[in-house]
Amino acid sequence: MNKPLGDEFRSRIHAAYERLSAISESQASAPYRSGGWLRKEVLGHLLDSAANNHIRIAHAAISGHFEGPEYNQTEWVRMHNYAAADWQNLLKQWHDRNLLIGTFVAHIPEDRVAALCRIGEAAPVPLGFIITDYLDHMDHHIDQIVTIH
Repeated sequence: MNKPLGDEFRSRIHAAYERLSAISESQASAPYRSGGWLRKEVLGHLLDSAANNHIRIAHAAISGHFEGPEYNQTEWVRMHNYAAADWQNLLKQWHDRNLLIGTFVAHIPEDRVAALCRIGEAAPVPLGFIITDYLDHMDHHIDQIVTIH
């Protein structure tokens, strides 16, 4: 088991959720920057990222490796039509999905954190890097969502 990594994962999700909970529906329906996605589209992107990374993490932890495609984030956001989604529903889905991933991460055997993962044509990286990079990516986008100009 990897309780410390799981605890860090869940802690960062809870901190992000607290920050996101302060965003109103009208704020979520506005772009995070001129010409950029709506804040709810950014959160939708994070929901898509959670889905893709959940699969990557699970495969690597269970089989000892992962090799799979990148995903077209722009098309995922467009086709999910996050612009028309309800902010509170998106927020709940994002929170619940990430708590589920956090529980999974806490149960990854120590030796599997080094499992190699190859996404698209990129060089393989350890599963531990995928997990921390996912969280850093999330924090970057959370900052975009909560910064109101």
